[in-house]
Amino acid sequence: MRGALQAWYRKGRDQWLFQLRAREPGVVTLGMRRVFIVPARAGLAFVVLLLVMLIGALNYNLGLGWALTFFAAACAVADMLLTARNLAGLQLAPGRAPPVFAGEAAQFELLVRNPGRRERFALWIGFQADGQPRQAVDVAAGGASAVLLSAPAPQRGWLAAPRVRLVTRFPLGLFRAWSYWQPDAQVLVYPAPELPAQPLPSSGAASEDGHGAVGLDNFAGIRAYQAGDPLRHLAWRQIARHDPALGGQLVSKHFEGGAVAELALDFAALPPQLPLEQKLSRMARWVLMAEQGAVPYRFRLAQHDYGPALGDAHQAACLRALALFGQEDAA
Repeated sequence: MRGALQAWYRKGRDQWLFQLRAREPGVVTLGMRRVFIVPARAGLAFVVLLLVMLIGALNYNLGLGWALTFFAAACAVADMLLTARNLAGLQLAPGRAPPVFAGEAAQFELLVRNPGRRERFALWIGFQADGQPRQAVDVAAGGASAVLLSAPAPQRGWLAAPRVRLVTRFPLGLFRAWSYWQPDAQVLVYPAPELPAQPLPSSGAASEDGHGAVGLDNFAGIRAYQAGDPLRHLAWRQIARHDPALGGQLVSKHFEGGAVAELALDFAALPPQLPLEQKLSRMARWVLMAEQGAVPYRFRLAQHDYGPALGDAHQAACLRALALFGQEDAA
């Protein structure tokens, strides 16, 4: 109970004090009101030094001591302004976020743009969560820099990007300025492939298209390439000859061998006693194994029925269906 109250208090305090926002779509510009600044440890030590210098100048009535004290104080004030301006005016935008498998680290690309005419140095960017490493980046005047941040992806589904914190102490390190940003970015997390891998199912529906292990000895001729044809079936000799009759198109070898067992990855055919997540992990492993072996496969999961086919698009569609199974309606 006490921990929940502390978390509620911190959340409300941070939202009021640091103006934390929900997802911010598009390009976000850091205004001066979004930049917060406090003295760093070096700044506090510098304040103590100024007090000692001021006391010494008063005690000994030193004109040069007065001048040096106020000059150092003016430098500290200038450093405070320059530190805040090192963040103010920056433009932030989310970049690419490729899918990953559960248990891996999700990669979020963040773009930092500097539309001004002043270069920005020593910007430390990282997620707000404690223990997350930060990356230092410099942004040239009128330029942009890309930062790749990692976050753990423990389970399948959509993973939203955590809140980002930008910190700088440039130029003198006497002050620490920071700002927060909640990017509108998310990563699709696929189910973790099952380990150890189970063999592909051996049964399936009959097919007459010549795919599979049967019928490869009865060569029937050349036909136009179709999506899903294995690369080993391409007629490389005819393609290399640049035969004008082919019209510059890819062609495949066609085999006749009777009915062939089609590889079907059917979620409903899995043992009912298996847990749901293990079923999804097994299907994900089978998809990867079929793609690696260049075996065209049909994929069935609830309302999804794809294939038989091969390729990156087919694999991505199957893994996406597995990642969002049971979450599509909720989303």
